[in-house]
Amino acid sequence: MEIEKKFLITEIPGDISDYKKYEIEQAYLCDMPTVRVRKRDDEYFLTIKSKPVGKAVETTLVNEEYEIPISADAYDHLLEKADYPPLSKTRYLVPLDGGLIAEVDVFHGSHEGLRFAEVEFPSLEAAEGFVKPLWFTEDVSSDRRYRNSELSKQK
Repeated sequence: MEIEKKFLITEIPGDISDYKKYEIEQAYLCDMPTVRVRKRDDEYFLTIKSKPVGKAVETTLVNEEYEIPISADAYDHLLEKADYPPLSKTRYLVPLDGGLIAEVDVFHGSHEGLRFAEVEFPSLEAAEGFVKPLWFTEDVSSDRRYRNSELSKQK
């Protein structure tokens, strides 16, 4: 289970080169459930995300997520099946108070300049009680326009 909030950001604190980073390319094969292929540096994944089935969860913050490692050849094959061109971004892992990590995505290509931070939480209570740092601005967790699957359609 994934419990996550997403925020627009004004800046990345400190020296960006101090943070671990990944170069990511990803494309979407399906919206319902969300099926994605991702290249993260030299690793490849097939991911399926959906709302929890049969659970009393009435929030956009919670998803079931399954990530399966795949080969580079499988990635290339599935990438050809995507309905839209892949997204490209650099993801920085920025430590936050309380042992949390902000996954800061800085987009490239047609979404150049878009930046947001996603924070995963151990529980729904932790997500609901989260006090965002000053460099986080608007909470866009429920705004479909900022879902990567939606961004991929806006090329």
